[in-house]
Amino acid sequence: MPTDPSFASFHSNFFSYNTMTVDKTNNYGFGTHAIHAGAPIDPTTGAVIEPISLSTTFAQSEPSKPLGIYEYSRSANPNRDNFELAVATLEKARYALALSSGSATTALIVQSLKIGSHIVSGGDVYGGTHRYFTQVGNTHGVETTFVKDLAQDLEGALRPETALVWLETPSNPTLSVTDISRVAEIIKQWNEKNGSSVILAVDNTFLSPYILNPLSHGADVVVHSITKYINGHSDVVGGVLATNSDELHDRFRFLQNAIGSVPAPFDSWLAHRGLKTLHLRVRQASTSAQKIAEYLSQHEAVLAVNYPGLKSHANHAVVVKQHRDGLGGGMISFRIKGGAAAASAFTSTTKLFTLAESLGGIESLIEVPAVMTHGGIPKAERESNGVYDDLIRVSVGIEETEDLLEDIKEALEKVAN
Repeated sequence: MPTDPSFASFHSNFFSYNTMTVDKTNNYGFGTHAIHAGAPIDPTTGAVIEPISLSTTFAQSEPSKPLGIYEYSRSANPNRDNFELAVATLEKARYALALSSGSATTALIVQSLKIGSHIVSGGDVYGGTHRYFTQVGNTHGVETTFVKDLAQDLEGALRPETALVWLETPSNPTLSVTDISRVAEIIKQWNEKNGSSVILAVDNTFLSPYILNPLSHGADVVVHSITKYINGHSDVVGGVLATNSDELHDRFRFLQNAIGSVPAPFDSWLAHRGLKTLHLRVRQASTSAQKIAEYLSQHEAVLAVNYPGLKSHANHAVVVKQHRDGLGGGMISFRIKGGAAAASAFTSTTKLFTLAESLGGIESLIEVPAVMTHGGIPKAERESNGVYDDLIRVSVGIEETEDLLEDIKEALEKVAN
């Protein structure tokens, strides 16, 4: 993939310079980095919070000599650069690229693959990811194979033309947890044996950088829909990826500039603002989700509960090893007795849990994946991955825990009666 040397060099220098600044505070904790990384004091006004730079273009003193370091906002913008630096710091990455949506992030990675490439993906993935792989990527000559369990099934699915392994952990919406280091080791052995360069991309949207850092477990790329936990306020659509690879960074950065899938400066500013409280929001959501999951797991109207924080979770040992403090995150899914009708009635009855798509905001949301986020996946295929008509997905917000629990209790009582 061709790159623009000067363009790639600008971002490499930006991250190198700013990372040296951040490295002085390496002994600080996550919350301190979240607040200060990519957040310099404005040298002209002394503003503690960075201004929003809405300019699309920047003046030059003579042809090809900008007055500062910026030329055109599609290629680089101060708000986007600072946000990217903050994400890179929290994901323990050398680089990060912010994009216009989570789906644009997926598209960028797939666009970077050669025609004839092959992807291996977990079967239980976000409906939009499944849609892109099966209805867009395939039209560009990129084929995808879906497997039930990457840790167990990956070796048998790899091919000479495989270029990418796509992993969600926890998966959406059944909250399956995968050992990233195990998958990374399988890929490493395959690459060494076959002279291949298969890369591992991990979608970390459900947990955020606060609970999990996939690059530290062997992933090559980590991706997020920043619409969810990173921004956290349900007012920005965006995506971001992070990597430690110079080669991947240059490839992705070139494509991003060529395609133009960039977030607006104001969206970058809002997402950066949201990121500063990520640790507080995610820990509160996880605390409430743990108690709600424990309650649901004992309720007679509930068939099964999927939540990584429960000791009964199939891969709880991996959760303890892979997640910060063994936190299960703010996402729960469960199957309710009574089928699709009961799922519809329950999600239409809650007061604090709003029936809506998306997740990871300060407010609690609830949905039925089979007819909402995963409605485009054929029934037989989604049911083979545990996405049944009676499955309910819950995004726990940061309201008071007892209020959320009471809302769940009342809704279950009404459905049961």
